[in-house]
Amino acid sequence: MTRQHTVFSGWVLAFAVAAVFMVLGSWQLQRMHEKQHLLAQLPSASASTVTLAEAVRSPDALHWIEDRLRFVPGTVLLDNQLREGRAGIKVYQAARAELGPAVLVDLGWLPLPADRALPPLSGQQGTHALRGLWAPAPAAGIALGPALVPATQPQTWLATRIDLPAIAAQLGLEQVPLAPRVLRLDPALPLGYARDLDLLPNTLPPSRHLGYAVQWFAMALTVLLIATLLHVRRRLARRR
Repeated sequence: MTRQHTVFSGWVLAFAVAAVFMVLGSWQLQRMHEKQHLLAQLPSASASTVTLAEAVRSPDALHWIEDRLRFVPGTVLLDNQLREGRAGIKVYQAARAELGPAVLVDLGWLPLPADRALPPLSGQQGTHALRGLWAPAPAAGIALGPALVPATQPQTWLATRIDLPAIAAQLGLEQVPLAPRVLRLDPALPLGYARDLDLLPNTLPPSRHLGYAVQWFAMALTVLLIATLLHVRRRLARRR
C-alpha cells in the first residue's frame, strides 16, 4: 500500500469514528429534548381534570384524569423497578369506563426480598372513583424475550416491559380499546401501594443526557484533532 493510500485510509477511519461519536451525541441530545418536553407538559395539581374518554382523544398530552372506572381481573407486575435504592416491582391493573376504553392503572410499588419471592397480592375489584396522571408507560428499553410470563399467583403476570397489546391479550381486552398511556394514580388515594408522580423513574434525567452528549462530541473532536496532529507530524517528518 502506498503512503498516499495509508494517509487516505487513516482519514477515512478518523472521520468514520468521529461520525459514530457525533451520532451518539445527537441521540443523547434528542433524548434530553424529549424528556424536557415531557416535564414541561406536567400539569399542576390544581389543573382541570378530564375523563378517560376525553384523555384518549388527545393521547399525547399530559392530563389529570378523574373518572369512575371498573377494575378488570388480572394483575401485571413490572419487574426491576427501583425506589429509594431498593429493588421491587410496580403493580398494574386494567380498569375501564362504562361502555368506554380501558386503561392500565399504576397502583404503586412493592419491594422484593432477596429471594425475589412475590408478595401475596389481592387485585382491586369493583368500580372506584379514580384520579391520576395520564402519562407515558415506563420506557421499554431493549425488547428481549417475551414481555409477559405467568407468575406463581393466579391471574398474575410478571412483565419485563409494558407491552400494551400483549397485556390486552392476556387480560381478554382484545375487543376493548386499551389506552396508549397509563394512569398514574394520585398518591393521596387510599388504594394501592407506595407511589409518586415522578415522570422519569428508573431513567436518566435530561441533565445526564446533556452530559453524555458533551462527552460524545468531545470524543469526536479529539479523534479529529489526533488525526490532524498525526498528519502534520508525518508531513514535517518527510520534509526533514
